[in-house]
Amino acid sequence: MSTIKPARLTIRDAAERLQVTPRTLKYYEERGLVTPTRSEGRYRLYSEQDLELFARILRLRSLGFSLQGIVEILKRPMETLGEGRTGFSASSLREIEQALAQQVDAVDARIAAVRRELKEAQAVRNELAHDLDYLRRRIAGESKEALLQERMAARKPRTDAE
Repeated sequence: MSTIKPARLTIRDAAERLQVTPRTLKYYEERGLVTPTRSEGRYRLYSEQDLELFARILRLRSLGFSLQGIVEILKRPMETLGEGRTGFSASSLREIEQALAQQVDAVDARIAAVRRELKEAQAVRNELAHDLDYLRRRIAGESKEALLQERMAARKPRTDAE
């Protein structure tokens, strides 16, 4: 008894059927959203299930969902809600919400770290700019003593009475 393998599509045929470019399919594969099988020659081969998943991803993208949001949505199976409808239960939606909130918190932490690093870099840049100004003025012929006095005066703490 022979088993018939379901038809698999090449990346070009799958892209044409989904009305996207082959690069789009590769992009979603790179992001880990879809993993096609490979032929012996290492060509990507897409099943009907892969195409349905791609179609779902494309629908979610067209609705404005981020890739991170889509990843979280795809982690949970569609559920039967009654009357032949499928979707997500309230608990699944809460899980998705929680996962996305954690990602937002992580990105906020990264932003705060980058802001701190930027502030530190700005301080270093300002110090270097003062040094560069001193050197350029020395090269232009200004006296070392006058420049050093100016620098020392600038470093003195200012009082509110001044």
